Amino acid sequence: MSDAIKHECGIALLRLKKPLEFYKEKYGSAFYGIQKMYLLMEKQHNRGQDGAGFASIKFDVEPGERYISRVRSNKSQPIQDIFAQINERINEELTLHPEYNDNVKLQKDNIPYIGELFLGHVRYGTFGKNNIESVHPFLRQNNWMHRNLIVAGNFNMTNVTELFNSLVELGQHPKEMADTVTVMEKIGHFLDDEVTDLYQECKNKGLSKRDASPVIAEKLNLVRVLKRASRGWDGGYAMAGLLGHGDSFVLRDPAGIRPTYFYEDDEVVVVASERPVIQTVFNVSFEKIQELKPGNALIIKKNATVSEEEINTPTEKKACSFERIYFSRGSDAEIYQERKKLGKLILPAVLHAIESDTDNTVFSYIPNTAETSFYGMIEAANDFLNQRKNKFILDNRKTLTKEKLEEILSVKIRTEKIAIKDAKLRTFITDDANRDDLVAHVYDVTYGVIQPSDNLVIIDDSIVRGTTLKKSILRMMDRLNPKRIVVVSSAPQIRYPDCYGIDMSTLEGFIAFQAAIELLKERKMTNIIDDVYKKCKSQENLKDTEVINFVKEIYNPFTDTEISNKIAEMLHPDDIKAEVKIIFQTVDDLHLACPKNLGDWYFTGNYPTSGGNRVVNKAFINFYEGKNTRSY
Repeated sequence: MSDAIKHECGIALLRLKKPLEFYKEKYGSAFYGIQKMYLLMEKQHNRGQDGAGFASIKFDVEPGERYISRVRSNKSQPIQDIFAQINERINEELTLHPEYNDNVKLQKDNIPYIGELFLGHVRYGTFGKNNIESVHPFLRQNNWMHRNLIVAGNFNMTNVTELFNSLVELGQHPKEMADTVTVMEKIGHFLDDEVTDLYQECKNKGLSKRDASPVIAEKLNLVRVLKRASRGWDGGYAMAGLLGHGDSFVLRDPAGIRPTYFYEDDEVVVVASERPVIQTVFNVSFEKIQELKPGNALIIKKNATVSEEEINTPTEKKACSFERIYFSRGSDAEIYQERKKLGKLILPAVLHAIESDTDNTVFSYIPNTAETSFYGMIEAANDFLNQRKNKFILDNRKTLTKEKLEEILSVKIRTEKIAIKDAKLRTFITDDANRDDLVAHVYDVTYGVIQPSDNLVIIDDSIVRGTTLKKSILRMMDRLNPKRIVVVSSAPQIRYPDCYGIDMSTLEGFIAFQAAIELLKERKMTNIIDDVYKKCKSQENLKDTEVINFVKEIYNPFTDTEISNKIAEMLHPDDIKAEVKIIFQTVDDLHLACPKNLGDWYFTGNYPTSGGNRVVNKAFINFYEGKNTRSY
């Protein structure tokens, strides 16, 4: 509960389809694109807080004039830092050159960042790196305009080593074995091939190198480049790229793991990781925004033609369900309803835990991202209470007095704001070795609303490690003196690593895995642990397509309830008085609530790509051998 999960990055791509003078005339500024990019990135701040980057391209500049600008930041407020730098530079130029103020051509010719094509990125570093060189967008430079490549993405590849080796086989010398660098160089290699082939065609027709340049820009086939480059990629990705001459693309993985949405009208083409971001920033309706299909790329040519093209054959769609539970903004119309349904569907298990005693139960939530599922749970609780009232009234209609009827109708579900987060304390706590006492005070509690006879039900998005729950939340709730504390996770038990963007790469950090291991030890079934290790080791040299996820065998002997009960026992601090119960969403109900996002590998071990099975087995080998290292 409230253990932060570092997760998918966010991308924003904006192409202005009109001349800059159009935006100056209609919206009052040639900086329209920069302003919209600030909003697109800030509205996706929830997707990244340890780095951000921005790049822009100017069209049709003269040789010798700078046409690519890039700024990146890994400061504590990276988006604000980026746009503070951009604004400072723009204001400096306008102050030094007053003649620029009302002249769009002079602004474009002389002020950086003003252009027609923009790419932004907000980042969570899944590898723990926070140096500026790890921040997107990445830039591959070349004196040929068409060979300049800017890439940013929301992705992880499971087979980075294999992709790295393939670049070496092509004769390259990549500067590091990182998926972003490897992917960019792979695209860059086939982009170089495409440009070389087109130049040879132009040369055969007698065109000079200078005359060949616009022909290459027009004929460059990004579909062919992306098909050749992405062959063999295994991972989840939503990847955006800009070419120096003005073409751009956004590519999505074949299983649709990472989210991508786009909108086009006669003024702009815009792409973002979340739909409501586009809705809000451009004031367009839900229906006008499209989801990029799995395996497809959105291709935006320099001449402003836009097409959606299949790059890789789509597989069964396994869009990340954590997007719906936790990551994406809840203002999306579909996500809001899905989160409410997650709360509704888990109420029967809650009623069982409190013995249907809603009269002596207070419902709440923590943290704020769980508020929507809380509303759903309360709606279902009110339905339950109304049914109980109606049954009582019907069963006793002949003897029911007016006073008794009024008393029955006045009974309501009790809801309170129990926990209030103190953000100042969270930012102060940095020393892991001496933070436990301070962590216990990250939340303030509301006193005077819980009676000793009450159950306290607290719903959260997910329970990953349980560390904050044990060290802080349960002790804090126990100060209120409830009879029983029921912790509710709107997500199922997290049992397996993610390797497609979420920073969950080890097994031993999951409280569900710890509970299963403890149960195996208690029941003298540790031979299963040894057997799983041997099976995982036996597959180390197999192709990914031949690898089986044997870690499932760790969980097979136990029911979900047995593991949940063990988790409750393990997380129950010795010094609290209240009984503790922990309830998790079922996978079936998760699918019922979120039918369009069926990616559930972190709950079920059913990975959408073959590389996932290799990753989970490697994670188990690392656990068994005591190696605290990443599994991909």
